[in-house]
Amino acid sequence: MNTTLRPALAGSWWWGFAVYAVVSLVHVVLLAVDSDLAYPTKLALMPALALAAMWALRGTRWGAPHSVLLMALALSWLGDGAAFFFPFFDDELPIMLLTFGLAHACYIALFWRYLAERPLPRWSAGYAVWWIVLVLVLWPLLGSLAVGVAIYGLVLGGTAVAATRCDPAVVVGALFFLASDTLLAFDIFVAGAPDILGVAVMVTYTIGQGLIAFGAVRFLRGRMPR
Repeated sequence: MNTTLRPALAGSWWWGFAVYAVVSLVHVVLLAVDSDLAYPTKLALMPALALAAMWALRGTRWGAPHSVLLMALALSWLGDGAAFFFPFFDDELPIMLLTFGLAHACYIALFWRYLAERPLPRWSAGYAVWWIVLVLVLWPLLGSLAVGVAIYGLVLGGTAVAATRCDPAVVVGALFFLASDTLLAFDIFVAGAPDILGVAVMVTYTIGQGLIAFGAVRFLRGRMPR
């Protein structure tokens, strides 16, 4: 009986990501229609993704990359719910930058140390151009947050650069994450930004995080002992 069940279970490792995709779709739709349930479903995103990763990695020997991946997702969850988890701060933006900055630091360590499959490609230098342009465009609008946002941009770009050495899903996921935070910067700091920009932020964010976790899990399933 066990020999019959094991292949079925092995082939079902991706189911959790399908659940995460459904939670993400529900959140984006609720956000688009300005529902009061949009925020609670936002808080469900990273727990759903963490459970998907843990389900997919069951049976592998737990190691440092597993812990770093879950730490990145946990810090992202704190960033998603900065206003909820840290209500004692008058402004949620600094704590959001801090928690996501730490999440990106975890991703950089994960990509560079544990998931790398190839040398750094030359085209990854294009992310430096992205950072320079972003800072030049937004600097006059950032006020006291200018230095913090610039540093956060460096860390975000570092995630995208480190991802270029990894599974293709991780490469694309990091690019979507970069796009999400770029759109978020314009949504926060540019006056008169259209409401649809907030929806685009979450579409790219959910895709980015999902692909990063999916690619990481796919790599670790193939490399970690069972």
